[in-house]
Amino acid sequence: MHVETTAHPSKAPYYYVPGLSGHPVRASLSLGLTLLGAAIWINNWPGGFWMFLVGILSFLLVLFFWFSEAVQESETGLNSTRVDISYRWSMSWFIFSEVMFFAAFFGALWYTREIATPLLSDLDHRALLWPDFAGTWPNQGPAGTVEPFQTVGPLWLPTINTALLLTSGVTLTIAHHALRASKRSGAIFWLFMTVALGFAFVICQAYEYMHAYAELNLKFTSGAYGALFYMLTGFHGFHVIIGATMLTVMLIRLMRGHFTAEHHFGFEGAAWYWHFVDVVWLGLYLYVYWF
Repeated sequence: MHVETTAHPSKAPYYYVPGLSGHPVRASLSLGLTLLGAAIWINNWPGGFWMFLVGILSFLLVLFFWFSEAVQESETGLNSTRVDISYRWSMSWFIFSEVMFFAAFFGALWYTREIATPLLSDLDHRALLWPDFAGTWPNQGPAGTVEPFQTVGPLWLPTINTALLLTSGVTLTIAHHALRASKRSGAIFWLFMTVALGFAFVICQAYEYMHAYAELNLKFTSGAYGALFYMLTGFHGFHVIIGATMLTVMLIRLMRGHFTAEHHFGFEGAAWYWHFVDVVWLGLYLYVYWF
């Protein structure tokens, strides 16, 4: 089927299709080098760390040039309404995949806490496996298998982090409304505040990890609780870093004069992702720290 890719300069094409690109191949090679380096590094073979580092930096460099081309396509008017709809569906499905990602870890926490732990503490399993296993949560494991540790409570650092993220959601919404009202200076200010709050969250979480490891003896090896705690909060923190980086790019684009009141899906897509990160944290805050 023929797809029209030419149009009057003042009008976007019916559906812009980019030409052949080497970015996908370069991205695949970079990721392959990253995984190979990680495997070599984990097995303590020489050169693994540097191979892993080169792979990561190469992948980030590929993304920079790839996204720069996509931004250029948007700013030169090549993206029509149909392309905009495609971007929206793509971002929606991406966020849906992230929802399923976190649902798996929430499900693992629920199953371990509500089903596996009580099941292993019943009479049959205590007789066959561990006579001194207690069906309590958080669980210290059978005696002698897990070093004693303390759990992380909701007060006060997790609550402060919750306030930071919720406030960032408000400032981001204000920035979005300012952009839709063509108030660029207001959009820049409130988006800057959002980015600052996001990175403040990361700093607070890093401090929480240091406190948990050094003073509470809570490690990744601290039974099911320790593993699930760090998997859930760690992956969420990683997503916060990604989201804050995306918003930083949008801030730079705003300062360079990109986006209009009618056309700013790059901003909207990053905002969708950030609100998703906020909602996931609320679930973490309640189920991991309070319940």
